[in-house]
Amino acid sequence: MPSSPTTFLPLGKLMIGTATSSLQIEGGDRNNNWYEWAQYPGTIADGTSPLRANDHWNRWREDTELMGSLGLKTYRMGIEWSRIEPAPGQWDTAAMDRYREEIALVKERGMVPLVTLHHFNNPLWFQRLGEWEKPENIAHWLRFVGHVVKGLSDLVTDWVTINEPNVYATSGFLFHEAPPAKKSYRLALKVMRNMAIAHCRAYRLIHGIQSGARVGFAHHMRSFVPAQERNPLHRLASRSSAFLFQDELSHAMLGGKFRGVLGRQPSDISPGKYYDYLGLNYYSRTASAGFEDGTLPGKPVNDLGWEIYPQGLIECAGWMHERYPAPIWVTENGTCDNGSPTSLENFRCRFIYDHLAAISASDLPFERYYHWCFVDNWEWADGEAQRFGLVHNDYATQTRTPKLSAEFLSRIIAEGGISGEAKREFVDVQRYRIG
Repeated sequence: MPSSPTTFLPLGKLMIGTATSSLQIEGGDRNNNWYEWAQYPGTIADGTSPLRANDHWNRWREDTELMGSLGLKTYRMGIEWSRIEPAPGQWDTAAMDRYREEIALVKERGMVPLVTLHHFNNPLWFQRLGEWEKPENIAHWLRFVGHVVKGLSDLVTDWVTINEPNVYATSGFLFHEAPPAKKSYRLALKVMRNMAIAHCRAYRLIHGIQSGARVGFAHHMRSFVPAQERNPLHRLASRSSAFLFQDELSHAMLGGKFRGVLGRQPSDISPGKYYDYLGLNYYSRTASAGFEDGTLPGKPVNDLGWEIYPQGLIECAGWMHERYPAPIWVTENGTCDNGSPTSLENFRCRFIYDHLAAISASDLPFERYYHWCFVDNWEWADGEAQRFGLVHNDYATQTRTPKLSAEFLSRIIAEGGISGEAKREFVDVQRYRIG
């Protein structure tokens, strides 16, 4: 029985899909820095490596058919640089053909592909050259970008140049959480600068190859608030964290405006427009007492202890859109929900509902929503233990089992919104845990 209009949450023409990264799902590749990093004791929480992951490199047909059966309208996927260019200037045509097959099936199953060109990991040879620390290395990545775009331009028009450059820089060069595990504020800013330059150049390069391309980057943003509102140091820490972590990078990568902590204006980049959409990865809010993550007491949290704060999605999207108007693509939004002995998940449906409800109530131009992620995958330094997927993965057998949230998202897509009946069935039965 259809819901009455007062109980139906409309989502208009929002295109809903899911997102993955190549290294986190494919398995089988030893020619990348994260595989090497995982060999060192203590680097990965559960001692696993990306060599197994989801075996998607071999099971891509099964996974793509499952996505299609859920009715997903778009799919964000990565291209593994170390597979395509295993050595500088050497191209693996078989690997490119394999990606072409996968993307062709994605399209046959009714999904629009969005392809990511850099998602945290590097080929070993690029790592050995000093990777993103050295501005001269940007040319290597642009060579790869040009090769991939030329090789896929008949199948793909939508591109993410770089995923979360701020997370990449701080994790690997400030907080010792990722390769190359350095601890230098100066280097972290240098890497962010070089990645911003790389994005601006890639934006021009891709448009030079493919006139109808839509190009952006996936920007990780958080809502920052003082841990104690009346504490002036906490207020300063909140403003400073947002400025250093995301604001200045936004200006460089979206507007081509380099200044202050990101250094002088590059001679070949003029201020302008370096985006066709606003890509936003949003997960949580940070309560700032210093430069570390914190959480306000008594708030809902996920199984990694991150606060669940749906309105932050609107706050971050609004900040970007006010300064750089464009359609908004939520390139990642999801949560770690490890379930319980009796259930594959405890609150993911409620998380999805609350964030889509915030989008529905907003007057911002949201066009796409990509849930992170499709299937439980290898979650970087957390390994296989933390689960973000709509689909459960048994790593020992590589058996996929759709969770309640997969059914819920499929129903949302089919109905064009969330009915009162769907809310009662999927959302009202779930509860957040309080931190």
